[in-house]
Amino acid sequence: MTNDTFPPRKDKKLLDQVSEAIRIKHYSYRTEQTYREWIKRYILFHNKRHPKDMGLQEIQQFLAHLAIEKHVAASTQNQALSAILFLYRHVLEIPIEIPPEVFRAEKSKTLPTVLTPQETRAVINHMNGVPRLMAQLLYGSGLRLMECLRLRVKDIDFGNHQVIVRDGKGEDDRVTPLPNSLREPLQLQIETVRLTHQKDLAQGLGEVYLPYALARKYPHAARELGWQYLFPAANLSKDPKSGQIRRHHADPSVLQKAIRAAAKAAGIEKPVSPHTFRHSFATHLLQNGYDIRTVQELLGHKDVKTTMIYTHVLQRGGLAVKSPLDA
Repeated sequence: MTNDTFPPRKDKKLLDQVSEAIRIKHYSYRTEQTYREWIKRYILFHNKRHPKDMGLQEIQQFLAHLAIEKHVAASTQNQALSAILFLYRHVLEIPIEIPPEVFRAEKSKTLPTVLTPQETRAVINHMNGVPRLMAQLLYGSGLRLMECLRLRVKDIDFGNHQVIVRDGKGEDDRVTPLPNSLREPLQLQIETVRLTHQKDLAQGLGEVYLPYALARKYPHAARELGWQYLFPAANLSKDPKSGQIRRHHADPSVLQKAIRAAAKAAGIEKPVSPHTFRHSFATHLLQNGYDIRTVQELLGHKDVKTTMIYTHVLQRGGLAVKSPLDA
């Protein structure tokens, strides 16, 4: 029997039971906070009624409220639904089936923002230090923001010229190319991590968060250099789960702010975010002749339909139809 089979303790407050169930299933801390917030909003919307006394009708009312009155995006509404279903299925152990006629927010048909290779270089050239290296990895290896921030030293495989993305979206591992131009900058970054880690160890600290039960299975691994975050935070902080003082990875806002400032300095009028580099990575690979299945694997998409959106970006206006004005 694994830990996944142990239900949360019923003697705890409901939201604490939610947290326990989420941790048993190894969901991220960000997911835990998000699910707790949606469940709290669901309960408050229904005047603090206990969820066990509610059901499908109340769920539909809440979703309709989000879609009609709050005008939330489809992804936001689906996130709220996932949180509520988690509560019923994994905490209250009440089976809830959502029929297809449940009102949902209309899905966005917006295509992803993609930079040209020249625009991509212009943004990166207006960045410095660690944020620049992060942005180069996002574009050069097609990483998501949190995948980049959660990289450990050992995930950079110089010998095989690859970056190992562990527990990506969907909890799957994958490999993606390590740009040759980043070998030296990454080696320098690892040396910086080494020096910082040595200082932490000298203070009796230096343990990093380990996923799942690895901390019990490998009791000394948390203090090893290979497990340290490649992009550690500037300051130590208290782990919200264990209460231990640790050095976590850099905050997402560090890179987000740096990219926005660089895009503005480069004169790019498009909305540029960390994810824009991932979109550009995929689009530029397709432009260079790589097949859709290869790009799908590098991005870690389970369904090729998700990757197909980049083929629409490539069609360049009006389904690749040449304007009669240019004839």
